[in-house]
Amino acid sequence: MRSASLLYAGVFAGLAWFEWRGLWLWGLSALILIEIILTLCDFVEEDKSRLLPATERVTHTVLAMNGGALFGHWAISIAPTWASQSSDLHFVSYGIFSWVLSLFALGVGLSGIRDGFASWKIFKEAQIMTSNPFFNLPQQRILITGGTGFIGAELTEQLLAAGHSLCLYSRHPQATYSRFQGRVRAFSSWQALSSNEGFDAVINLAGSPVVGPRWSAARKKILLASRVATTEGLLGWLARAAHKPSVLINGSAIGYYGCRGDEPLDENAGPQDEFMSQLCREWEAAACQAEAFGLRVVRLRLGLVFGPGGALPKLLMPYYFGLGGRMGDGRQVISWIHRDDVLAIISQALSDSRFNGAYNLTAPEAPTQAQFAQTAARLLHRPSFFTTPAWLIDALAGEMGALFTKGQRIIPQRLLDAGYRFKYPDLVSALQAQLSKSK
Repeated sequence: MRSASLLYAGVFAGLAWFEWRGLWLWGLSALILIEIILTLCDFVEEDKSRLLPATERVTHTVLAMNGGALFGHWAISIAPTWASQSSDLHFVSYGIFSWVLSLFALGVGLSGIRDGFASWKIFKEAQIMTSNPFFNLPQQRILITGGTGFIGAELTEQLLAAGHSLCLYSRHPQATYSRFQGRVRAFSSWQALSSNEGFDAVINLAGSPVVGPRWSAARKKILLASRVATTEGLLGWLARAAHKPSVLINGSAIGYYGCRGDEPLDENAGPQDEFMSQLCREWEAAACQAEAFGLRVVRLRLGLVFGPGGALPKLLMPYYFGLGGRMGDGRQVISWIHRDDVLAIISQALSDSRFNGAYNLTAPEAPTQAQFAQTAARLLHRPSFFTTPAWLIDALAGEMGALFTKGQRIIPQRLLDAGYRFKYPDLVSALQAQLSKSK
C-alpha cells in the first residue's frame, strides 16, 4: 500500500496547485491509472491475508470511495477542459480547496512513509528469521549449561528469538536472569531443579576458558571440574528426573586428539597422552553416561570458533596496527569453525535423530598459521612481517603454548557424510564476514 500512498500524495499535491493541460494531462491520467491498479491489487492481497485490523480495512475502503468520487468528478468536469488546451503545467490556486488537497497529500504521504518503515521492519525481521536456524524447530523446553559464554550466549538469544523456553544452569543465576531481560529461568544448584521438571533437550556447554592462566595443577583442576563436575551434576538430576529429555548435546573440543601436526584426523582417530586430550576424554565419558537414561548423546568436538567476539578479534588485532605475522614456523594447521555454523549444527542435532556420537566441528578448509597471517594481512591491507618465536610462546604459556605452536588438521568427516553445507567453508569468507561487521 505504501507505493500507492506515495503516488496519491503526489497526485493530490499536483491537483491542488497545478492545471495539467494538454500532454501533461495524459501523464497525470497514466499516473492515476497506475494508482488505481496498485490499490486494487492491495485490496486483493489484504482480503487474502485478513491480517489488517477491521478499523484499518474500513479506513482503506472509505478512502478508496472518497478517492473514486474525487477522481470521477475530476474526469467528468475538469479533465476535458484541460485536454483541449495547449500543453502546459500551469500553477494555480483554488484557495481553501488547494490547502485541503495539500493536507490530503501530507496525510497520505506520511501514511506511505509509515508503511515504508513498517515494511522495512518486517523485512529485517524476515532476515533474522532466515538466519536463525532454530525458527524451523518445533517449540521446545531446553536446559542449557554455559549459556553465557561466547557460543552459549548467542545460542540462548537465537533460541529465545525463535520462541523456545529456556532454563539455564549458572553460577550467577541473578546476573544471568538480568542479562537476558527475564526471558530465561536460571539456577545455580542441581538440587534446586525439581525431578518433575520436563525438558525436551539438554545442551551442555559449561566450562572455564582453556586459554587463560598457565596450566598449573590448580588450574587443571578448575578446568576439569568446570566440565566434568558440571556434567556429573547434570547426570544426578537426570537420574531422578521423572521425564527424561530425548537428547543431550555436549560440548568437547578437537583437543581430544592431541597436537599431531599435519596428520589428517577424523572422528575415528584416538586420543593422546596430553592434558587437553585428557580433559576432553573425561568430559565426553561423563556425558556418555546419559545414554543409560535413554538419551541420544551428541558430542561436539569444536575447533577454534570464529565470529564476533571470541578469539578472532584478538587474533586480528595486531594486524590492524601493522604488527601481524606468523607464530613459530607458521606450518602449524589451524582447524577452525564459524559460530554461525556451530549454531546451525546444534539446531540440526536437536531435530535430526540420526545425529549421534562424536562430530568434528571444523571447517573443510584448514589453513596453516602462515596462511592465516597472509590472508588477514591481505584483507586488511597491512604488512605481515613480524614473527613470534615458538620458544617465547612456550616460555610464557608453558604447556598451554602447544595450542599456538603445534597444529591439528581435523577433518569434519561425519558432517560432510551427513551432507551438511557450511555457511563459512573457507577462511576468506569467515574473515570477510568479521571485517564487514567491524566497520
